[in-house]
Amino acid sequence: MRVGGRLDASAYSYDKKHPMLLSSKHKLTTLIFKQEHIRLLHAAPQLLLASIRESIWTIGGRSLARRTARNCVTCRRAKGHTLKNIMGNLPSQRLTPDFPFAAAAIDFAGPYMITDRRGRGCKITKCYLCLFICLRYKCIHLEAVSELSKDAFVLALRRFIARRGKPKDLFCDNGRNFVAGAREINEFLKSNKDNVKEFAADEGIRFVFSPAYAPNFNGYAEAGIKSAKFHLKRILGNTHLTFEELSSLFSQVEAILNSRPLCPLSPSPNDFSPLTPGHFLVGRPLMSLPTAPLHDANPDRLDRYRRLEQIRQHFWKRWSTEYVCELQQRYKWRARHRDLQLGELVLIKNESLQPLHWRMGRVSKMYPGPDGIPRVADIATSRGIIRRALNRICPLPSTQDS
Repeated sequence: MRVGGRLDASAYSYDKKHPMLLSSKHKLTTLIFKQEHIRLLHAAPQLLLASIRESIWTIGGRSLARRTARNCVTCRRAKGHTLKNIMGNLPSQRLTPDFPFAAAAIDFAGPYMITDRRGRGCKITKCYLCLFICLRYKCIHLEAVSELSKDAFVLALRRFIARRGKPKDLFCDNGRNFVAGAREINEFLKSNKDNVKEFAADEGIRFVFSPAYAPNFNGYAEAGIKSAKFHLKRILGNTHLTFEELSSLFSQVEAILNSRPLCPLSPSPNDFSPLTPGHFLVGRPLMSLPTAPLHDANPDRLDRYRRLEQIRQHFWKRWSTEYVCELQQRYKWRARHRDLQLGELVLIKNESLQPLHWRMGRVSKMYPGPDGIPRVADIATSRGIIRRALNRICPLPSTQDS
């Protein structure tokens, strides 16, 4: 069967004026499209369809051309599209009222160049920023760490505990992100993972490491580092401070970050003060002026304990009614992706290499979350089994997709 068409008066060949009529569901048509796709050096769907129509007219050919390009392993490897599953439910550490920093996340930034003293002839060394952020109220605590060693980090953790109290849970990434200048931080966290866990276990703290190359699993700390760098880059520039000066600067940046509103102001005209992380630390924003003394108030109505308890309950009530409701919505990753199958062929994303050079492996195990949706998988490669999050996994088409 051939197409009648309207090109009889043209000088084209007979096959072009009356191309053969084929169905896109037939196996022969699929093989013809695959052969032409390879002959045209993996052409795009539009070019592939135009070349096929020189001699063959396919019913539903546009869909078949797109499907042929989509199921091509070479084209899929060159694109390197990774998976993005639906955003998970919030953990209990984000929703249950508790004291600040009862559950916190940790991240590092730097290095920052410091001097051993003022004046000429000073020696320049490195210094790092260690950030602790409360998972409930977004309270931030910044510590200056003189070196990347287990002892220096433990001392910073002890200073944090002495000022903010002992946390129940500490979340940290695996130190394998690709932030510029963070290679030493990555190696430190990678080599001291077991030592840090042992110290935390002795102190009664549960230390949780997120999967490798998955900064979205520690997004609160990553956002806190970004906010801290926003102020530090504009203040520091190329200036080299001493360790004491840099620690003081970290404290000022910490106070500024703890004075940011947690949620927009309510529409009430009587609400002049937004809820900030500083309210849960000292009862007011850290950068605001102290409240006026209540000399003229009735002392019978200002019992100190009950007044402080009333203020504390007021802030926690505002947190539960204003801030927690803002967490209900998923701002991204709203659609659920299909689950990976055991034995499925995938690529492992590596930002330092081109997609065609990414390592190939097969899914050996899935790790579902509390909602039953897997977001981490074990990949069996030629070098062993490695664990990666879905944002580092690129699925390849199989014979079932054809």
